[in-house]
Amino acid sequence: MKVMPIGLLLLVLIAWSSEAVICNSLNESEIDRRSLLEFKKGISMDPQKALMSWNDSTLLCNWEGVLCRVKTPRRVTSLNLTNRGLVGKISPSLGNLTFLKFLLLPTNSLTGEIPSSFGYLHRLQFLYLSNNTLQEMIPDLTNCSNLKAIWLDSNDLVGQIPNILPPHLQQLQLYNNNLTGTIPSYLANITSLKELIFVSNQIEGNIPNEFAKLPNLKVLYAGVNKLEGDFPFGIANLPGLTMLGLEDNKFTGIVPEWLGSLQNLQGIELANNFFTGVIPSSLANISMLEELFLESNQLYGHIPSSLGKLNVLSVLSISNNSLHGSIPEEIFRIPTIRKISLSFNNLDAPLHDDIGKAKQLTYLQLSSNNITGYIPSTLGNCESLEDIELDHNVFSGSIPTTLGNIKTLKVLKLSNNNLTGSIPASVGNLQLLEQLDLSFNNLKGEVPTKGIFKNATAMRVDGNEGLCGGSLELHLLTCSNKPLDSVKHKQSILLKVVLPMTIMVSLVAVISIMWFCKRKHKRQSISSPSFGRKFPKVSYHDLVRATEGFSTSNLIGRGRYGSVYQGKLFEGRDVVAVKVFNLETRGAGKSFIAECNALKNVRHRNLVTILTACSSIDSAGNDFKALLYEFMPQGDLHNLLYSTRDGDGSSNLRNVSLAQRLSIAVDVSDALAYLHHNHQGTIVHSDIKPSNILLNDDMMAHVGDFGLARFRSDSATSSFVNSNSTSSIAIKGTIGYVAPECAEDGQVSTASDVYSFGIVLLEIFIRKKPTDDMFKDGLSIVKYTEINLPEKMLQIVDPQLLQELHICHETPTDVEKNEVNCLLSVLNIGLNCTRLVPSERMSMQEVASKLHGIRDEYLRGD
Repeated sequence: MKVMPIGLLLLVLIAWSSEAVICNSLNESEIDRRSLLEFKKGISMDPQKALMSWNDSTLLCNWEGVLCRVKTPRRVTSLNLTNRGLVGKISPSLGNLTFLKFLLLPTNSLTGEIPSSFGYLHRLQFLYLSNNTLQEMIPDLTNCSNLKAIWLDSNDLVGQIPNILPPHLQQLQLYNNNLTGTIPSYLANITSLKELIFVSNQIEGNIPNEFAKLPNLKVLYAGVNKLEGDFPFGIANLPGLTMLGLEDNKFTGIVPEWLGSLQNLQGIELANNFFTGVIPSSLANISMLEELFLESNQLYGHIPSSLGKLNVLSVLSISNNSLHGSIPEEIFRIPTIRKISLSFNNLDAPLHDDIGKAKQLTYLQLSSNNITGYIPSTLGNCESLEDIELDHNVFSGSIPTTLGNIKTLKVLKLSNNNLTGSIPASVGNLQLLEQLDLSFNNLKGEVPTKGIFKNATAMRVDGNEGLCGGSLELHLLTCSNKPLDSVKHKQSILLKVVLPMTIMVSLVAVISIMWFCKRKHKRQSISSPSFGRKFPKVSYHDLVRATEGFSTSNLIGRGRYGSVYQGKLFEGRDVVAVKVFNLETRGAGKSFIAECNALKNVRHRNLVTILTACSSIDSAGNDFKALLYEFMPQGDLHNLLYSTRDGDGSSNLRNVSLAQRLSIAVDVSDALAYLHHNHQGTIVHSDIKPSNILLNDDMMAHVGDFGLARFRSDSATSSFVNSNSTSSIAIKGTIGYVAPECAEDGQVSTASDVYSFGIVLLEIFIRKKPTDDMFKDGLSIVKYTEINLPEKMLQIVDPQLLQELHICHETPTDVEKNEVNCLLSVLNIGLNCTRLVPSERMSMQEVASKLHGIRDEYLRGD
């Protein structure tokens, strides 16, 4: 199809005389629909492309680039040029077509302004200009007294919503623009309004209570703006409302009980606000409700069991709140329920067996709660499930073999629970399974080798010390095939071998302790904590050999309390990172203890894995303390951001894609959300910075260095203290990343971790250290970001990202919508995390949830 400049097309159209015919040498009598479509002149032409508009008044066609017309163009009543590849500006001459009733120019590449001459189209009923790149303000259309529908969505319009609009308007769709200002209360005077949609703009203020005067309003979508205030009570008088969208705003207060009186509602979208209180039980009265979105608010209390009365409910999404108690069994009996998303709450009761009755259930997302008990075997009856996320809970017992019955399953996450037993071989029969995470449980036995178990990159089983076998890429121990011994034989072994060995070992241990105490002149020593059986206990001499005498060639990092070396244990078979503490540095011993305590009871895929510890004496008889970690081949985030490709000190920095940066941010946020909300109590890291974020071969980020970690105090206060030290007002952390309140009084909290993470988040995408020379005289990386968002955002982000996305810093921030919106959203989260008042910062659960959404949205559109 040829691309036509719309201005040229319309100017030619208006230039004709009232009875002129322009179509080569044809006369009017020869031009009819049939002859035009059959007339070829030896040229093959698609009739659907040739015919632009056909009605009783006119025939328009594009014949070899020549516009053809029959009868008077001024009497055109319908102009439909949908998705015709039109470019350029709309000619103001269109305003001369005063007989137009329907003007449709959507899904083209039209730019510039909407001509003010459109205000003279008195007969116009439908104006459809969606999906272009129209700019400037919405013109005055008040004289279009017959206008019933205005669709201007998905453009780049600016300015405010007009105060006065046509009196008989029924539909107003303005979403996906750059409109500002407030919602005019005058709209309440247009009593014919049925649809008001202005999602994804920059509109502020609140929803006018005068909207109570709109008796015919059925759809109200105002999400993704800057609206605020309590729940708009004027909505209570809109009994015909079918769709309500207020998501991604700044609304506060409670979700009112009267919302349940709007019994025609089919969808309620209130996510990502600051609503508090309990979920109204009256919502159960909305018998037509199909979708309920309440995620990322501050709701608490129980999930009302009365929601089970919603017989057509399809989506129940209340993740990232503070709900507790159980998931009502009645929810699982809803015949239409398709998605249940309750992750990041405090739900703490077992799952009911009735979950197996949810035959249509596709998504079950219950991650990061405190759900106990067994995973019901009836879950295998949910034959439509594609996504099961039960990770980071307290599930016990074995993995049901019935999960192998769910042939549609694509994602199965059961990590970080207390599951026992073996991995069911039936899981390997799930041909559509793309992601499997069983890590950090107490599973044992042989790992299957069929299906997804062949793909080591699509599954995780680490953190289960009893597992063996599986594919070679898992690097697990080979399974032994010892026959079962008889009771008599076991007793014989116990009496003849084990008991004497135990006595000998005990005797040797007593003698060794006495010798050690004498040699150390009664100096106290801390015993090595137990971190599992992947590696046996190591001695000082083992580590000397592993690191070639702690050679500088094996040195991979230095910190305030010691150095980190790369080492090869057991004849080079296992590469590890060895953190050796400099015990002459004040606080190093306490740092060793803090790090042990922090990591011995927590397990998460985005935390560094501690393998074992060494608390011994060196060759000179001095105390020696070291920790052994899983080795991270890609180094740390600081090295990734600031090292060069050639290592020659040039400015040729390493390439880090937008997708990689987003994934790193998500990984770190997940780790911190787990630390702040794990089941063993809250842990504050206290030193989040790029050099403490380590990367494995897959560029997965792991948070490390817990030497300053703090644990929740047993007192009723909200302060945090090191479990083995007294509280200190000295600044703990690293300059540039420490929260302001820590610098003032030394008190740390989860909010101070959030602040540090926010700084790191800004640094990842701007690629400037918070201690850069440019940040002085009151200018910080936070202030630098604030003053440049949103208009000048592309001038401050890493130029490497602009090159990757094929945009320049002079490009308007609304051109490359997916990429630019992604960057803007991430930087806004960074600013939210770094607010001066700790209580105004988001929780890490909310941060993680939002970053997951941003990354997923970017990858879907990539």
